[in-house]
Amino acid sequence: MFFRRSNGFTLVELMVTVAVVAILGTIAFPSFQSTIRSNRIATAGNEITGLLSLARSEAVRNKRGGGICGSSNGTSCDNSWSSGLLAWADVNGDGSKGNDEVVLRFVAVSADSVSVTGPGAVVSFDNRGRRRAATTQEIVLQPVKCGGETLRRTLTINAAGQITSTKAACQ
Repeated sequence: MFFRRSNGFTLVELMVTVAVVAILGTIAFPSFQSTIRSNRIATAGNEITGLLSLARSEAVRNKRGGGICGSSNGTSCDNSWSSGLLAWADVNGDGSKGNDEVVLRFVAVSADSVSVTGPGAVVSFDNRGRRRAATTQEIVLQPVKCGGETLRRTLTINAAGQITSTKAACQ
């Protein structure tokens, strides 16, 4: 009598494999969520830093100024930092976004995953790249669901227009 060995898996082998994958997934999922939150904050911080740098370099290039502000629609400043941020070229040099001024870039913020809090006014730069406001301005980012981790980022713009980023625990 010929015995031919069957190629494949038995039901017991398949069930053990599924059980092991389920256990590993249960252990890895919370850690993966933390990594996703951290990457979202890093991405948002890099985008805002890029916007600030773009507005500052445009201010020096056009010799009049530039800035960023909170914007919900991408065309005007409405101080809605949690909806999006808008960079513009200050054509008339007054330090505020007018209707005739060019929008350089708009970045929408995902309000369901990242919370953005900006200063009370626009962040504007003069023709030498210095910040126009008398007080230090800060933009604060953190995940909506944080869990006390050190995922809060504070972007501080000093009087010279330089940007520093600091990490802290979420609040």
